[in-house]
Amino acid sequence: MKKLKISVIGTGHLGNIHAKLWKNNEYAELVGIYDTDLSRAETVSKEYGVKAFSSLEETCAESDAVTIAAPTLAHHAIAMECIERGIHCLIEKPITDSYSQAVEVIKLAKAKNALVQVGHVERFNPALAALKGYIKDPAFIEAHRLSQFKPRAIDVSVIHDLMIHDIDIVLWMVGSEIERIDANGVALITNTPDIANARLTFKNGAVANLTASRISANPMRKLRVFQPNAYISIDFGKPDVEVFRMTDADSPEKITPIGDNSVPATMLGTIDAGTKNKAIMFEKPAIPQINAIAEEQTAFANSIINNQPIAVSAEEAAEALRIAELIAEQIG
Repeated sequence: MKKLKISVIGTGHLGNIHAKLWKNNEYAELVGIYDTDLSRAETVSKEYGVKAFSSLEETCAESDAVTIAAPTLAHHAIAMECIERGIHCLIEKPITDSYSQAVEVIKLAKAKNALVQVGHVERFNPALAALKGYIKDPAFIEAHRLSQFKPRAIDVSVIHDLMIHDIDIVLWMVGSEIERIDANGVALITNTPDIANARLTFKNGAVANLTASRISANPMRKLRVFQPNAYISIDFGKPDVEVFRMTDADSPEKITPIGDNSVPATMLGTIDAGTKNKAIMFEKPAIPQINAIAEEQTAFANSIINNQPIAVSAEEAAEALRIAELIAEQIG
């Protein structure tokens, strides 16, 4: 099997993680590291036994694809230069610093036949993977994404840093256009909102309430989904999931698991619903033992090597960014 020659651009926290995982990915060969801080690039490259490139041009010349893990403000310039040379890009979220920049990246990628995947890594979270087959027609979604203050993330607002994860997930789950946005937030430590709340109303009637904070004492990454005859609780941090659903008490479905990773359901009780009794079922789908970033990388490699669909497309990431911008503008 021909391996994908890949390099990592940016040697911060996420760049280091990407380098480590690419080094052990069966579909890829980590060939080098690039950072404008050449001494830092040299240090990281020695750690993984690969080359430290001296320029972006040299990086592209020796790579089939790159992971762009540089600061958000640099995403657009780096991606445009790489794509111009026909290099496939896995870009950490958000895709770019602005929606207009994202549109430019998408346009050039199509012209140069370069694949772009964006690092909305929660799409690959083991908790979400365990829920395959469960999420159907969400009516109300509530998300809380809270983090302790980290100076390395202050180049963007809490909306672009944290809330955008849940914006992406909600757009993906609901599959409908947004009709209305109501948002508020405050800047307490930085010059941009550090805590924010947004209520998204979709054209199909679904509603999502998102809260994000980067000044919390205790971290939290939870999402709750309410849909016809089911309530689903997702803890991205643990990870863990719980499913409560209702079915006809006399139906064999009441003990049949829904998802591929599920365990037999337990009946908690019944409800008299008039013509038929309803059984309340509880399930804890098994959590697959996977690394979300490693899964993300493999999906990217497969889209290039085996022509598989892009897991998180540039278009999806751009839409999440557009909504994040609308939320930020409303907060002011």
